[in-house]
This record gives sequence, structure tokens and C-alpha cells, in this order.
Amino acid sequence: MLRTALALSLLSLAACAAPPPQPMADNTTAPVAGFIVESERPAFDAFIAMRPTTEQFRARYPDVTLVLPGMIATKEMRMNFSRYFAQLDDAGRIVGGRFQ
Repeated sequence: MLRTALALSLLSLAACAAPPPQPMADNTTAPVAGFIVESERPAFDAFIAMRPTTEQFRARYPDVTLVLPGMIATKEMRMNFSRYFAQLDDAGRIVGGRFQ
């Protein structure tokens, strides 16, 4: 109960900082075209705080490469937010990560 209240409080604060994701007909969020820019980070972080599945991530951010644990990825330097290395919980939901 306390975790739920805390999570809702954090999500409401994040929602104040960024425009809310636009719901689609199937109750997911509208896709964001292109890579993430710095001004979109609060909305992206709020989305990750909702613990999306990998399918929901790919539907919302189709142009961002999602790298999951155990996947092989190169280490080239990227100057944009185009590749997200996700951390997953036991249920396979994204609970955090980093752009690299």
C-alpha cells in the first residue's frame, strides 16, 4: 500500500514536469518517432517508472534500440539517446537502465 502511494506520488510529480503520454486505442501510449532528446527525458523516465514490458517499450519508442541483459552490443560512442540498456525485474519488466 505504501509502495503504491509512493509510486503514484512520484508519477504525479513526473507528470507535472512533462506532458503526459497520449493514450492509444489499446490503452498503450502513442509512439514517439525518432530518438529521445533531452527535453523528452522526464516523459521517458515517467514511462520507465511505470515498469513497461519490452513490447510496450518498443511500441512507444520504436526508433530507440532496446538492449536487454545478455544481448551483445557494440560499444561505439553515441551522442544521442538512441540506445537504451534496460534492467529487468524477475517478471521481465523494465525497471531502469541507461542510455549508452
